Amino acid sequence: MILASAAAILLAGGLIGATGIGGVLVVPVLTQLAGMDVARAVAASSLAFAFPAVAGLWWLRNGPAVGAARLWALAAGAVPGGMLGGLLVHGVQAHWLLTALAILAMGSGLRGLMPVHPGNPERAAFDVAPMALIGLAVGIASALTGTGGPVILIPLLMLWRQPMALTLACAQAIQLPVALSASAVHAASGSRDLALACGIGLVLLVGSLIGQRLAQGAKLRSLQILVSLLLVGTGLWFAWRVAH
Repeated sequence: MILASAAAILLAGGLIGATGIGGVLVVPVLTQLAGMDVARAVAASSLAFAFPAVAGLWWLRNGPAVGAARLWALAAGAVPGGMLGGLLVHGVQAHWLLTALAILAMGSGLRGLMPVHPGNPERAAFDVAPMALIGLAVGIASALTGTGGPVILIPLLMLWRQPMALTLACAQAIQLPVALSASAVHAASGSRDLALACGIGLVLLVGSLIGQRLAQGAKLRSLQILVSLLLVGTGLWFAWRVAH
């Protein structure tokens, strides 16, 4: 069971490194394979996401130039959002949130799989203020569900037809502020699974580095198709969680 959990978390890390999406797998692995309760799994995964987040920031050094101001604004919104979500997770039922996430993920994934038409181009990249608001919303929802920021952020940006280069850069940039802010709240609430979180984080980090390596040189359209397929699968998983 331990080996199966480690393999699944390694896969999640690989997906995080390649596309930003993958954190959605961690909480189900901890609850279904390792037998943890949901609140403990969410708290442990929140800190664990900080490890691949550091690798994501390294990726940004050589990634596409999308404007540092937008990424800083996204992070600035994500910090209070992650703290608020970390407070709410201990007393809020996430049923309706998961339902909304299922619809959002599946809708965005299906839309991303559609052929790109010249008459339906990408929109201009958001300015600083909208990015900060998006960071706030994503921080809250990510900390509530223990999924990491990208799995919620990417569908939003894809629905608004933001440039794919910006979408992938934001997915990497939002991970660390959400992870650290939510973890601080969980620690203040009594979570003491530091060794567990670090162990999970190290496995995610290894997977993330492998995923980054495999994704190097890939075309943006190819990455968009991969992300879209993952979003459809993520939406189906959220729907399954709601039904059960």
